[in-house]
Amino acid sequence: MPGRAADALPMPLPGSAADVVRAWDARADLYLRLFRDELDGKPFDREVLDAFAGRVTGGGRVYDAGCGPCGHVTELLAAHGLDVLGIDLSPRCVALARREKPGCRFAVMDQRDIAGERLDGLVSYYSLHDQPRSGLPATLTSWAAALRPGGQLLIVAKEGTGDGVIDDPLGSGLRVYWAEFTEYGLRAAAGAAGFRIDACTVREAYGDEIPTRRIYLAATREALTAPR
Repeated sequence: MPGRAADALPMPLPGSAADVVRAWDARADLYLRLFRDELDGKPFDREVLDAFAGRVTGGGRVYDAGCGPCGHVTELLAAHGLDVLGIDLSPRCVALARREKPGCRFAVMDQRDIAGERLDGLVSYYSLHDQPRSGLPATLTSWAAALRPGGQLLIVAKEGTGDGVIDDPLGSGLRVYWAEFTEYGLRAAAGAAGFRIDACTVREAYGDEIPTRRIYLAATREALTAPR
């Protein structure tokens, strides 16, 4: 009979692409209300993003990976003259970002599967915490394959050791995957994927943020080694 619990769709594997879509389609509107103007109160973040844009050649092709529903990072980078595409797995996030920032470009795309691109830069602004930490090496390898030699990478992530399903810190009432990272772990994974680490800074949380330190890692895609 319809309506039986057995007929309900099974929950996707925690941290999988389907799980990211489930969680973000459901909470995209809440996130937009909470963080639409977040960069106005985060001077350090704006400085780091501005510095990233300055390292990318004018007009360079850049992905804002895991752009979310606000589109604010995509807009900031585009204002520097970069050719930016905001990408996100969640169709709802992309729809809201297009509405919020009609002058910017957005697409539904998996940031973990972009190896065929030819980019000058990639920003991951709090986009890694939806996937298990065990997937970090594969994600960074995909990003390295998508960036040209000399291409720029910026990762912003929350510091910690959490790695599993928790109650949504945003207060949506959902159970979501939540992964945190250490400076050492990000450095090691990026280096193994073919990036040269240029800078790694950690800051304390602002008063209105989740009370977790933030890690900012800037790196350059190293030249590909010729086969022997």
